[in-house]
Amino acid sequence: MAAPVDPPVPAGHPQDGHAVALKDYLRISHLSRRDIERLLDLSEEVKHDPHRYSGLVRNEVVAMYFAKPSTRTRVSFTVAIARLGGTPEMLGAADLQLGRGETIEDTARVLSRYVKAFVIRTFSDEEVARFAAASTIPVINALTDGHHPCQALADILTIREKLGRLEGVKVAFVGDGCNTTHSLMEAGALAGMHVVVATPPGYEADEGVVETARTIALRTGGRVETTTDVRAAVTGADVVYTDVWLSMNIDASEKETRVAAFTPYRITEELMSLSETGSIFMHCLPAHRGEEVMAQVIDGFRSVVFDQAANRLCTEQAILVALLTGRLEGAGRWA
Repeated sequence: MAAPVDPPVPAGHPQDGHAVALKDYLRISHLSRRDIERLLDLSEEVKHDPHRYSGLVRNEVVAMYFAKPSTRTRVSFTVAIARLGGTPEMLGAADLQLGRGETIEDTARVLSRYVKAFVIRTFSDEEVARFAAASTIPVINALTDGHHPCQALADILTIREKLGRLEGVKVAFVGDGCNTTHSLMEAGALAGMHVVVATPPGYEADEGVVETARTIALRTGGRVETTTDVRAAVTGADVVYTDVWLSMNIDASEKETRVAAFTPYRITEELMSLSETGSIFMHCLPAHRGEEVMAQVIDGFRSVVFDQAANRLCTEQAILVALLTGRLEGAGRWA
């Protein structure tokens, strides 16, 4: 069967020759508001028709480099690449020459001549940025210590599906000011949402990211707040979101200290009762029942965590399609 033909590129679109399309997907704040809308619409399109773009990378390879463990990201990207007709090539730290002194830039220049795109999960945002700058192919941040933009796109798609809107939705993120928090703040601000992040003292989100999200919110009519008052954050929220207390980049020796600090921020049924009628509970997984969230909440009627996880597949497929067909404008030109 012949591969479906992509729809024509509309006038004024980055592909029409009048603008330079965004090459990489590294951080939500690099997108314009129209980019977010395009990605969400494209995610819904491929969710309903998974093989719509099945010829996009036929007989081609997309490389995936994972320096950190992964369940959802690794498997969902593998399936997304296969649905686009391509072959995923998994790479680990031992598979590349970086450990023997080859530079990130040389690695990027070489791989750009072999594969159609590069998906990377690693520690340093700076290393990912260097790789992207030296490459000629799309580079996708599949999680760093600072950002998790693939998760954030799945998050706001899930919210739009469940609540029917994004503008004005109040999202209370409760827990650590981590990479998931950072990307959620930026995505929520870009979509015109009201994001409140409640963290224990000393575990706040990065100040630079908070300011970036607030700057975006000023343009979109959104709002970004930070607090240590978990009950105030959750009161009236449409979405209550949490994450693990001990992330991948945190030393296990910190667990006792963290448990003491985060226990008052555990999501319980009583805390959820402060949220809006019809509110939903979200978690990017993996979850630890009895720690950051009680089983009655994550396994209860408000929980959408498995639909949220499922949306990782269609959103990552949409990211690949958008980058490979030049559909994203980027914040620098079009914000």
